[in-house]
Amino acid sequence: MSGRDLFCQPRRIRRGAALTLVFASVLVAGAATGSLPDAAPADGKSASDTARSAAPAGRHEDVAEVAAEAMADGKSPTEAAERAVSRSGDRWAAVYSRGEYEEFEEALDGQYTGVGLWARREQDGRIEVTKVSSHSPAAAAGIRRGDLLRSVDGASADGRPVTEVVSLLRGDATDAAAGTTVRLGLQRGTRAWHETLRRARLSTDSVRVRELAGSITVIKIDSFTKGVGDEVRDAVRQAPAGGGIVLDLRGNSGGLVTEAVTTASVFLDGGLVATYDVDGSQQALHAEAGGDTDRALVVLVDGGTMSAAELLTGALQDRGRAVVVGSRTFGKGSVQMPTRLPDGAVAELTVGHYRTPSGRGVDGRGITPDLEADEGALQQAETVLGGLGDSD
Repeated sequence: MSGRDLFCQPRRIRRGAALTLVFASVLVAGAATGSLPDAAPADGKSASDTARSAAPAGRHEDVAEVAAEAMADGKSPTEAAERAVSRSGDRWAAVYSRGEYEEFEEALDGQYTGVGLWARREQDGRIEVTKVSSHSPAAAAGIRRGDLLRSVDGASADGRPVTEVVSLLRGDATDAAAGTTVRLGLQRGTRAWHETLRRARLSTDSVRVRELAGSITVIKIDSFTKGVGDEVRDAVRQAPAGGGIVLDLRGNSGGLVTEAVTTASVFLDGGLVATYDVDGSQQALHAEAGGDTDRALVVLVDGGTMSAAELLTGALQDRGRAVVVGSRTFGKGSVQMPTRLPDGAVAELTVGHYRTPSGRGVDGRGITPDLEADEGALQQAETVLGGLGDSD
């Protein structure tokens, strides 16, 4: 498993009560909620507006009423809402504090508070640093890929889920802000030492591009934060003429659906991307005309590909635009709507589900790749692109 100290997560995830839903394979901000901010359905409303207007008054009002009654009784509205949500049977429902939700919204805008570490848990339970973001507090302290993170503020990291370790790094329990400190216990070979880092406001690096032999361009998308679609479009325009594209969505746990639709528009010449229902009201998401439909395209997916990333994968697969390589995706195809509680906290409840252009439901099923591959997925993608090039 891998992750980084980027986005705030739904409480159910941080507490280890659910499967690890991740942003970059383990962490997810509310990005995994699959809400549809600013997406444009056929009626011209934003998808979030549509969800809000069409949402069932019942469940949302019930949760808000429970929270209001708790506040009137001098009890915690947030805790009351959490109990109500936990009894709802909605596995994607979550309650966020005001600070968590604000952090989530900022994260989707491409900002986060942290120290700039990516990490994964090894088979022996130890936490290994897999990447250090440039110009971050971790980079300034000389932390390197391969270092072991043994403790955070005196709490042992060994054996913990990566989500919990990252929660400690970010200071989620205390809503730690930029400028607060965190003390890390580290190990490199036989050397063990401590570093005290100061959390900072950092920019996400959601899109990474690299070139492979044979004029193949790999575009890795970690999550669909604001501006990702335009970054992908620029990368495709700058790719070698006639070269193939690998769109790597492995470990991508979602984000802004509008950015997934914009990314689909890079490779499609208009047409349907997905449909979704909000309490029986059907809406559609369409690609813009004028995308690049000539380049050979392979999409890489795995069990950490979810939500908006699955929506994009399903669209490109159903439309015959890409060959999908990897392993079955996570299966998170539901739409959530936020409700503000009396104390400023936010409850999100599921209000609908989306389907691929051919009508396939994703929630609980995932998307099956055209070609199954695990460790050698990228090599398989290169082989496929070679074949597609030959067929031209």
